[in-house]
Amino acid sequence: MIWSFPIGVIAGTVIKIHVTFVLFLVWIAGAAWRAGGFEAALVTTAFVVLLFACVLAHEFGHIFAARRYGIRTPSVILSPIGGIASLERIPDDPKQELVVALAGPAVNVVIAAVLLLILGATLDTTNFMEIENPGLSLLARLAAVNVILVVFNLIPAFPMDGGRVLRALIAMRRPHAQATAIAGRIGQAAAVVFAVIGLFYNPILLVIAIFVYLAASAEVEQSAMKGAAEHTSVGEAMVSVVETLSPNANLDDAVECLIRTSQKEFPVLDGAGRPRGLLTRDALIPALRQGDPSSPILEIMTRDIPEISADAPLSEGMRVLSASRAPALFVLDASDRLVGLLTRENLAEVMMVRQARPDWPLHAPREQHAYRDHTYG
Repeated sequence: MIWSFPIGVIAGTVIKIHVTFVLFLVWIAGAAWRAGGFEAALVTTAFVVLLFACVLAHEFGHIFAARRYGIRTPSVILSPIGGIASLERIPDDPKQELVVALAGPAVNVVIAAVLLLILGATLDTTNFMEIENPGLSLLARLAAVNVILVVFNLIPAFPMDGGRVLRALIAMRRPHAQATAIAGRIGQAAAVVFAVIGLFYNPILLVIAIFVYLAASAEVEQSAMKGAAEHTSVGEAMVSVVETLSPNANLDDAVECLIRTSQKEFPVLDGAGRPRGLLTRDALIPALRQGDPSSPILEIMTRDIPEISADAPLSEGMRVLSASRAPALFVLDASDRLVGLLTRENLAEVMMVRQARPDWPLHAPREQHAYRDHTYG
């Protein structure tokens, strides 16, 4: 997520704070200062920081549960509307997803229990109704907010924790894509309810409603794409006719290919047809402004491009492409020679075809090289 910066690392996961969180904290402190002076601002700021520490602990409940199933979480971001743990993927097994979804609220249950049973915090209606009041007990307010986090997160509004629990339970009896669609529609309906309540009572609910609605829509679309990719190989979906460049090509040669074709990515291959890097249009244009037309493309090509077998499932190609954030994947044959590219653009086209006509045949992987090789120099 843009406008976020790292503040530390816990168990291999980078902790990031969104800049809006800092602005939110300053705004909260300023409002408390105007209402009750320095002491009120200090107590309120401490409460908000501890509140988000509980939110962070909640996210690490998800993170450690997912790690149990071999799923890494590169980063977690704290924003004014909560935490966002960037799990590499959601477990395919509904039982595993159920565990991961419940692990976050379970952490808040433990925190509330510790505050109440060990530290002596008390709960009554005042703690819930005036949770922002700096005059009330800090421990009691923290206990109350953890109870609220449990209840709120377990609302069956996908993609919140409760929605993921709902999706997992449905997926135990129905196909995953269908379960996601059902949970997603419920989440969108809940978002509309949040928005209506937020208009009259709390603007924060309006922000949450927008987030829930957009996130639910994105999850449903992603699940539909994953379902459409079933029983399809990378070789069937790849761009099989590709203009390539040799390692001794220069910027002028690359411009010729760029103008002559509609490609945005050009593989750079050695004499045996094996990829050495990828030259993108986004790298070529700035280089033209700064360099000489005879400059070698090796200086500006991207070298660490993920590779995948043409026989691999398309769902795996989608996962690698998403996780790597690379502009394309090199598709290789059994001899590690390039046979095509998998790009986001052609992947979207394949998904549109599959969703419109699941039975529509795609081209079969080619046995021989399917690219046009241009050797310069």
